[in-house]
Amino acid sequence: MSSIVVQTFMTLDGVVQGPGGPDEDPEGGFEHGGWQLAYDDRMDVLDEGGKVIEEWESKTEALLLGRKTYEIWAGAWGVWPEDAEGFMGELTRRYNRVPKYVASRTLSEVGWPNSTLLGSDVPEAVRKLREQPGGEIRVWGSTELIRTLAEHDLVDEYRIAVYPIVLGSGKKLFSDGFPLTTLTLADSRALASGVLINTYRRTEAA
Repeated sequence: MSSIVVQTFMTLDGVVQGPGGPDEDPEGGFEHGGWQLAYDDRMDVLDEGGKVIEEWESKTEALLLGRKTYEIWAGAWGVWPEDAEGFMGELTRRYNRVPKYVASRTLSEVGWPNSTLLGSDVPEAVRKLREQPGGEIRVWGSTELIRTLAEHDLVDEYRIAVYPIVLGSGKKLFSDGFPLTTLTLADSRALASGVLINTYRRTEAA
């Protein structure tokens, strides 16, 4: 059986929108894009950030993405050179090769190699993926997809990097109306940069 693992970067007030750059996700007039970058620079100096992502992504057997996240990733990892030095090249090669499952009501085709549209019944398609032997099926971004998965009790684990910043606006991972979810804290690590890495699992899966 595979496991569905949500990974995200989040502010203290729960915002997950546009951490990686000013133009990553300006939807809704979001003005704080790139809020993660200054902290990541510090994490790089302290040799923290790369180790965390390397640990997480070494377990990735497949990607599960909503349309917006898929298009962002396909336009980045999908076109970046695989022969880049170090971890960037390693991640690019991994993301190009692993299966990628896309939840979308509007896309009729996907061009990034090894990508597949899930079809109209996303929960049932994900349930079947989860029942197959394998490792971790990774969800990045994709807040609407995560909410749908949570409504059908299909998320096994949340890995959340909490950054010590409050934005006051933006899309939240656990927005109003998110389904009741009981979790167990499986691991917590405080980094010297001020970022807190928390891992939560479904209570019955702990």
